[in-house]
Amino acid sequence: MEFPNSEKSPDGDIFDCVLTHQQPAFDHPLLQGQMPMDPPERPKGLRTPPTTSDTFSENFQTWTLSDESCPENTIPIRRTTEQDLLRASSIRRFGRKIRRPIRRDSSSNGHEVSPEIYGDNYPRFFTYWTSDAYQATGCYNLLCSGFVQTNNRIAIGAAISPTSSYNGGQFDISLLIWKDPKHGNWWLEFGNGVLVGSSGSHTSTQMGSGHFAREGFGKASYFRNLQVVDWDNSLIPLSNFRVLADHSNCYDIRGGINRVWGNYFYYGGPGRNSRCS
Repeated sequence: MEFPNSEKSPDGDIFDCVLTHQQPAFDHPLLQGQMPMDPPERPKGLRTPPTTSDTFSENFQTWTLSDESCPENTIPIRRTTEQDLLRASSIRRFGRKIRRPIRRDSSSNGHEVSPEIYGDNYPRFFTYWTSDAYQATGCYNLLCSGFVQTNNRIAIGAAISPTSSYNGGQFDISLLIWKDPKHGNWWLEFGNGVLVGSSGSHTSTQMGSGHFAREGFGKASYFRNLQVVDWDNSLIPLSNFRVLADHSNCYDIRGGINRVWGNYFYYGGPGRNSRCS
């Protein structure tokens, strides 16, 4: 396949600019022959969250640090390399999560570190969807058909920069996920860019910064300005907001509310340690 353009990120990733109607999503039988839908009405009451003097309101992706973007009517897709495939446990399971003994539809979005998928320890913006609890459907990012991307400046799977440092500068990103009440599609908004997509032992993997919630700002990871979209497509504050950590020696969470951050919580932990097994 020939691409209208390709961009190389400073971290070594290559992003191919693919015509919007030729992205993997439209290989799905239910989407073949269709075009991306126009963005829906955003939830009422949506506003830019306030910031603090020590917090930057928006992160940027590494590949756009020099103001790169794909042309109009195309989207950026991270190029899968031979090394990416060789790291996978099998070609069939590449880009997919382990099956789970539950049945429900699910989608997840945000940032994560995954050396198995990307080959490095950069935090990356990702999506994941499944319609059968990870049994046969679903994948990360745009590695299979299902998630429809509409934005030419946001690259799913791209590294996020700059990143927070322990007891140093703190950076956060804004995410909004809501269901269009008119058509029933789920939409994802990252910053000011809109994208569309409709118990065992504890691991040694760190959560968040790897530090417990009790260490607070500048040390523990956090979510802030938490709101939900109601039946009327309006953003409303959380009610009866509670937090719970089942195994607080491994990871913990502490919530609160104030005038600047609204509802918020700190979270994280080192994972397996002498007090967590």
